[in-house]
Order: sequence, then C-alpha cells, then structure tokens
Amino acid sequence: MQALLSYDQSPPITAPFRFFLTAPVFGVLAGLLLVWSGPNAFLSRWTPEALALTHLITAGFMLQVMLGALIQVLPVVAGANMARPLLVASLVHAAITLGGLVLPMAFLTFQPGMFIFATVCFISGGLLFVGASAWAMRGIPATGPTINGLKIAVSGLAVTIAIGVAMSLGLAGWFNLPLIQLADIHLVWGFVVWGLGLLAAVAYVVVPMFQITPSYPDWFGKQFVPAALALACLWTVLGSIGFETSAFAVGLALAVAAAAFASLTLMLQKRSKRSRFDTNQHCWRVAMVSILAAISLWMASAVIPAVAEWPGWPLLCGVLLMFGGFVSVITGMLYKIVPFLAWLHLQNRGQGVLLAPNMKKIIDEQAMKRQMISHFAAGTLLVLAVFLPESARPAGGAVAVSQAWLLRNLWSGVRVFREHCRKIEMKRAKP
Repeated sequence: MQALLSYDQSPPITAPFRFFLTAPVFGVLAGLLLVWSGPNAFLSRWTPEALALTHLITAGFMLQVMLGALIQVLPVVAGANMARPLLVASLVHAAITLGGLVLPMAFLTFQPGMFIFATVCFISGGLLFVGASAWAMRGIPATGPTINGLKIAVSGLAVTIAIGVAMSLGLAGWFNLPLIQLADIHLVWGFVVWGLGLLAAVAYVVVPMFQITPSYPDWFGKQFVPAALALACLWTVLGSIGFETSAFAVGLALAVAAAAFASLTLMLQKRSKRSRFDTNQHCWRVAMVSILAAISLWMASAVIPAVAEWPGWPLLCGVLLMFGGFVSVITGMLYKIVPFLAWLHLQNRGQGVLLAPNMKKIIDEQAMKRQMISHFAAGTLLVLAVFLPESARPAGGAVAVSQAWLLRNLWSGVRVFREHCRKIEMKRAKP
C-alpha cells in the first residue's frame, strides 16, 4: 500500500524548512506563557490563558509543521506540484506566523481589533494555501489511500479555518454565535479530519519507510480517513439540529475509529525490523498511547458521572491529545524529515563532486534523544499540573526548555546542510 515517491519533484528546501524552524518558537512561547500565567491556565479550558496556550500549540506549533510537511509531501507523494512553491510558502508562512502570534494576544486581552487582525491573517494564508493545494491536486486521481487522505485533510483544514474565522469574528462582536457549540465542532474538524487525517495519510508512507514495519492494511488505508470525514459531517449536522443522542453515538464511532488508527500503529511498531527503537519510534509510541488515553478519558466522561463532574477532565484530555499526541509525533517526524531532506538535497547537489553526509550525522542522535527525554518530562509535568495547578510554572519552564532544545537541534541540521553546500561550491570552483 506504499505510495510511489518522486523525490525529483521536491520543492526548494527553504520552502518547508521555514515552517519547521518556526514551529519550536511557538512552543517556547507557549512554555513562557504558562510560566507567566501559572495556575490560571489550568482553572478551566475557557480561561483566556488556556485559550491562548491552546492556540499557540495548535495555530502555532502544529499548523506550521503540518503546512510545511504538505508543501513537501504533495509533489513527492501525490505528484501535485504547486506553482511557484517558494513564493506560496513565503506568503503563507508570513501570514500564519503573524496570525499565530496575534491570536493568543487577542485571547489574553479580548481586544476586538486583534481578533479581526488575526482573522485577516488566517483567511489570507489559509485561502492561499488551500487554493494552491487544490489547484495542484486538480485532475490527480485518488489512486491510493495517501492521495485520498491528503485531499480530505486539506478540505478539513479549510473547514477548520472557516469555523475558526467565524468564532473569531463572533468574539470581536460582529456576530452572535453559539461559541461553545462551535468550539466543539472546531475541535473535531481540526483534530480529527485535518490533524488525524493528515497524520494517517502521511503515516501510510513514513511508518513503513522510517520504522521498517509492515504496511497498513489496504482496507484500513482506503476506509479510515473517508470514514472520519463522513462521521465528522454527520456528527456536526446531528449536533447542530439538536439530536444529541444520535450525535453522541456518531461521536463514539468517531472516537473508536481514531483509537483504531492509534492501536494499529502500535501493532505495526511491534513488528518493526529495527533491533532497537530510535527517537522517531519512541515519539510515535508515546503519541499513540497518549491519543488512546485521551479517547478513553473522553469515553469515561460520557458514562461515568464522577469523571464527568471533574472539571479537570477536559484539560487533561487536551494535554494528552495536543502535547502528548500531536506535539510528540511531530517532534519525532521532524527528526526524520529534516535530516532526510537535507541529505536528499545534498545528494542531488553534490553529484559527482562530494558525497552527502550520513543522515545520522546531520542531527546528532544523542542530542535528539536528550531533547526527547526533556519533551516527555515536560509532558509529564503538564499532566501533573492538571491535578496540581501550582506546578504549572515548572511545567511551563520545562516546555520552553524542551522546545528551545528542539529548535537548537533543528538549526544544527541546517548548519550541517549549509556547510556541506559551501564545500560543494568550493570543490566546483577549483580548476
């Protein structure tokens, strides 16, 4: 079920790298915000501090990496070549970076002008990216689960941005909207159709390739992302018209589908041919276990009154899903994608002149492992802060340190890439 990869279709390396290197900056800001806000961030999911923190991770860290990955993946995996990818990347990156910085400030101050400014940024960046992606994918048949999943994920991004824009304008006072209901819809489309849809579409390729596992079963690859889209649509409609019991049943089916993806990924990992796990595999394992824990907690809140009455369960669910799940898997993927792209471009640039360095020498393996441990420690402290809000500041400090460390490691890979490029040019300049 693995897609055929066309590495000669890769965009300029600076197109995805600008997103990858910006993401940890948002992670550092999230940690610093938690240090500044302290326990207030863990009083409720609706406090200004909690909302700002959430969007630094989702609209900042996660969105940066996911868009950067798509710019790389679309031409290589789907043969969908964006017109002028470097220009698109530059404009989209500028827009969403500015929007990602202003939106948390809007939640902290509740200034209508900031919500409107952030809305303009995300509309412009989102429309440009979705439009460029859709135009690139026009006429490309969904011949496999990866291509089909990518198309659905991009549509999920469009819906997620549209709902977010509507909510932002509602907070700015333009409309009177049911914001709490919209927040749940925004979460489902953002985390399931866009986030998990993209993760699954990419996983069908990268898990067998990087982790040396068997492929995902054909039937699962063909059905999972389309089923998630159909269930999300049905859940949204049923919830909007007040059919709460039916909506809950569909939501339960959606949760089971997400749990099936995480469980299957863990099962494939057990069959890896690697003699020992590397950083990428450890991050994927923690991510899948965290997603399963978040799903189990949501299910428990629906059937166990004591859990439902505990005000901390939505916060714990968010920590497990966002930081334990998506931030972990993204960290692991960055440690594979960045060295691989650097090696690939150096290999193409240095043909007949200088061999590309081994991928393991582009980012030091021990540095990756130490940063991974610091990330897991930060996640543990975040979970603890849900139960003991007074530990929020140490948790924030740990998040800032782990994300700064991630940025340092990624920059070390960039330095190796630049130094090797200089060596190639020097060799070519010699008579």
